[in-house]
Parts: sequence; structure tokens; C-alpha cells
Amino acid sequence: MRRPRLILAILAAGAGLAAVATAAVKPESAIAYRQAGYTMLGWNFGPMAQMVRGKTPWDAAEFARRAERVAQIAPQLLEGFPEGSDAGAKTDAKPEIWKNMDDFKAKMDELVKQSRLLAEVAKSGDEAKMKDQFKQTAGACKACHEKYRNEE
Repeated sequence: MRRPRLILAILAAGAGLAAVATAAVKPESAIAYRQAGYTMLGWNFGPMAQMVRGKTPWDAAEFARRAERVAQIAPQLLEGFPEGSDAGAKTDAKPEIWKNMDDFKAKMDELVKQSRLLAEVAKSGDEAKMKDQFKQTAGACKACHEKYRNEE
């Protein structure tokens, strides 16, 4: 008889924790989270761009390492845009994000897709393919920046 009560208690506690996890976050926390994510993305994207542009020596292993990081970071970015996080701290995110969330999500999904492809292509070591996929991934970034980021 005690076992069903214990199981119910565990399930209730789990449901309570899930509710806390999905509770609204403070806007300034969401803004800080997404800014940190984009900082990490740029930290890894920048050196790849320098290689693609020929400004630093080509290093396929380093490129692949950074591409893998970008592919890991990209899926986490959307989490930093919960409803109500359009203000509360300094942000470059335009309010249009929350007015056009479906379009914004589609653009973020494209970034995730292209960054995963970048990581896969980077494993091949084929410089030409890596550079081409980098440009596709950069295009996914640019599509979002043009519409949803203040570039001031």
C-alpha cells in the first residue's frame, strides 16, 4: 500500500519541479543568457571567418573544433527569447522578434540546421566544402540580424 503513495509523491514532486523550471524568468536574466550565448557563438565564429577570408592560416582541425561548438551553441539561443524579454536590460534585439515569433523561430531553426551541417562538413576536412558551408551558415546569421537585431 505504501508503494503507490510513494510513487504519487515522487510524481507530484517532479511535476512541481517542472512547473518551476518553466516559470517565467526575469527579462534581464533572459537578456543576459542570450547575450552570453551570442558572445560564445561569435568567439567561435570569428576565427572561422578569418580563416575563410584568408586573414589567418587555414587550420582544418581548428575550424572543425569551432564548427562543432557553434553547432552546440546554436540550438540554445532561442531559449533566451522568452515572452516579455524584449526589455529589462540593454538589448540589441528588436521588438519585432516578439511580434513575429514564428518567423524568428524559423530563422533560428535555419541557423541550427546550417550550423549542424557546418559541423558535419568540417569533419570531412575538405576546405572548399567547409568554406562553402560556412558561407551558408553565415547567411543564416545575417538573415536574422537584418530583420531582428539593432546594429547601432
